Amino acid sequence: MGRRRRAFAVTTITAVAVTTAASPALAGGPDGTPDVKVVTRGLDGPRELQFIDRHRLVVAESDSGEVTQVKLKMGGKRTMVSGLVSPQGVDDVHGKLFIATGEAFGPPPPPGSAPTSLLKVRRWGGTPRVAEDLLQYELDFNPDQQVQFGPTGEPVDTLSNPYYVLGGRHSVLVADAGANAILKYDRHTGRTTTLAALPVVTGGVCDTWPNNPGTVGCDPVPTGIARHDGHLYVSTLGADAPGAGRVLKLDEKTGELLGSLDGFTGATGVAVGDDGSVYVSELFHGAPQGEGPPPPGFDPATIGRIIRVAPDGTRTSVPVTMPTGLVWGHGRLYASAWSVGVFFGIPHAGQIVSISPDAFH
Repeated sequence: MGRRRRAFAVTTITAVAVTTAASPALAGGPDGTPDVKVVTRGLDGPRELQFIDRHRLVVAESDSGEVTQVKLKMGGKRTMVSGLVSPQGVDDVHGKLFIATGEAFGPPPPPGSAPTSLLKVRRWGGTPRVAEDLLQYELDFNPDQQVQFGPTGEPVDTLSNPYYVLGGRHSVLVADAGANAILKYDRHTGRTTTLAALPVVTGGVCDTWPNNPGTVGCDPVPTGIARHDGHLYVSTLGADAPGAGRVLKLDEKTGELLGSLDGFTGATGVAVGDDGSVYVSELFHGAPQGEGPPPPGFDPATIGRIIRVAPDGTRTSVPVTMPTGLVWGHGRLYASAWSVGVFFGIPHAGQIVSISPDAFH
């Protein structure tokens, strides 16, 4: 996986076995009740999560290759799809699951498979089918127009790494972290087009940040999409460069860039509340820097936070351990947590947590 386009950062941390238990991060509210509640635990690399209905969520478990239903009331889990190669994004669209399979960290995919793809399958039962081979789409159209291959024919960086899915009435959007683009799959025609090729970040550290030959700046690396009032909000990793992560506001129909929120580091998810507040997850906030192992006694539960940007621009944050996917619904924010616990030798550490807006006050 290319460092500049990876869907989450691991270059600053060496994965080592630790004995710290995967305890939930709870923040006490002013009325004595937790503002951050664990909905369920025992997941394997949870990434994107979306609502099926008012009572259920669906979550992609990248490490186990599964898509799982979670009941909000009791936290019960049920496997919906298994045997996938690194599912990272998922959405339930009119009874069908659309799943983004990205770069895998485990065994190589089976011969003849399309590992970086948009898949579709009936909600319960059936065999996943490839709706679009997104690696082939990248090879055919190269949305960001960057150099793809070096002189020896090897890819100079990640070509395609679909990371997030957002369904709509007629189409499905995919944030392809490798292609630096938001892609649009038409559910009726089966045709995929580029809604938006995202701009490279320039200025500050990005002017000297390593990138592909001929490209100056930090790759945007889209990691999440939220829909609000006819607009799309896209979180971008910013090539892991400090402060280069952004949330881009796009016109949903044309993909035109309308504005941005800047200054995030390693943004891995976005959601928008009913009042227009924008929530952004920073997966590795507070992580030890450098290539060596964490210092003795370091607690991985302290890594990560979610930032709230209020409509007036005020920023506040809540500590949530290693958050990635975010979704807003029914007056609360929901997040996948402990999303990369396996990098610290803690398997089955993944959680889904719900967060009250009061937590950010």
